[in-house]
Amino acid sequence: MPSYVAFLRAINLGAKRKFGKDDIARVTAAAGFADVATHINTGNVRLTTPMRSRAKVEAALEEAYLADRGFEVPTIAFSVAELRAVLADAEEIGAGYEGPHYVSLLKREPADDVARALEAVPRGAERAIVRGRAVHMLYPEGYGTARFTNTQVERALGVATNRNLTVVRAVVTKGC
Repeated sequence: MPSYVAFLRAINLGAKRKFGKDDIARVTAAAGFADVATHINTGNVRLTTPMRSRAKVEAALEEAYLADRGFEVPTIAFSVAELRAVLADAEEIGAGYEGPHYVSLLKREPADDVARALEAVPRGAERAIVRGRAVHMLYPEGYGTARFTNTQVERALGVATNRNLTVVRAVVTKGC
């Protein structure tokens, strides 16, 4: 059966959007997914399913999460191979780089011209590199003072969720 890693957007950000990792695992398994495992409390869940369509996996998860939580939980799924490729791209892009590296994971792959336009926006020392359904963001001055965030990614490219490279690496190592 195919394995996926799903990244949940905008959970555990305030008192009204709580969705802990144990609840995520419970709801995911109850929705018919197997081999469910979560990583930390930021909405990272590995699963297997006979579904072969990423869009169907995302829709089934979003429906189950909405039914359980009472609020929408945008979900972005990657096959294991896709997520390994995101990590390989991150390692290549960040080779020799010492600062914070974040990855915005996209629900849909942007058109090449849109991706290039996003990369071309001047942002001082900060850099954004689009590869497939991932935007790699390098912050030499730190994430806390960043001018370019997942909010700008979403405005330009649609639904996205952000993880630091340490989390992406750990999810790939643990679950893929």
